[in-house]
Amino acid sequence: MPIDAARALAADPRSGEISWNTKDVQLYHLGLGAGTPATDPDELRYTLESRLHVLPSFATVAGNGSPGVISGLSMPGVEVDLARVLHGGQSLRLHRPIPAQGTATSTGRIAAVYDKGKAAVLVMRTEVADADGPLWTNDAQIFVRGEGGWGGDRGPSARLEPPTGEADRVVERAIREDQALLYRLSGDWNPLHADPEFAKLAGFDRPILHGLCTYGMTLKAVVDTLLDGDVTRVRSYDTRFAGVVFPGETLRIRMWRQGDTGAGAGAVRVAVSAVERDDAPVLADTIVEHS
Repeated sequence: MPIDAARALAADPRSGEISWNTKDVQLYHLGLGAGTPATDPDELRYTLESRLHVLPSFATVAGNGSPGVISGLSMPGVEVDLARVLHGGQSLRLHRPIPAQGTATSTGRIAAVYDKGKAAVLVMRTEVADADGPLWTNDAQIFVRGEGGWGGDRGPSARLEPPTGEADRVVERAIREDQALLYRLSGDWNPLHADPEFAKLAGFDRPILHGLCTYGMTLKAVVDTLLDGDVTRVRSYDTRFAGVVFPGETLRIRMWRQGDTGAGAGAVRVAVSAVERDDAPVLADTIVEHS
């Protein structure tokens, strides 16, 4: 069996030093479509080093290393074909704001392996801390087609009850034809997002946008629209990748404010769809918790 769940769960965590600087942060923001209009003061917070703040989803690429999906596939007990892998979901917990430049220790391990019948799901957990303590915790849910059916734990359901009523805000974000090519410079070199031949092997007519690019674009829309542009208010951000996005399409991002979750905190429920494909779902079960 290509996935040995017991071995993967028992493997020692892998730790290493990561570092990033303002250029890395700016490149990531540009890969999400920041900087339009280029002189807009709200956009300059994402693009100009003297005003720079860090969108929390930068945690998924900090250090320019492989994202959780790729690093999870190199762990002991995991041996699968990359063309059969999809990013199923992503969870991020912020322990404090991410600095615009820094050095930290990143520790990764397989936190769970679930048997979904026709597929397996690996949960790759990455914990990052610097000299001042914990910074963030990332969980990447890795969906591996054709690798389930061994009788293992199916795991918890990540499905949430859909939001009710009219969305509080709806925004649209255009995706450039070259956006995947720019986003991949932040460290995700999976050829699925650039090579037409590889995309066909994976069952797609053409390269698709990185799920984590959509993830970042969505968080930016929430921050800019409902959180007063203040990235430090984000406490956590969870999503399930419900469908693909192709470069050149338009995202429709619907947002619902949720009630107080305690200590003055709140939440935003989000649903993201592809406009040109009759609002085909892209991100589902999405929630941003904030102060």
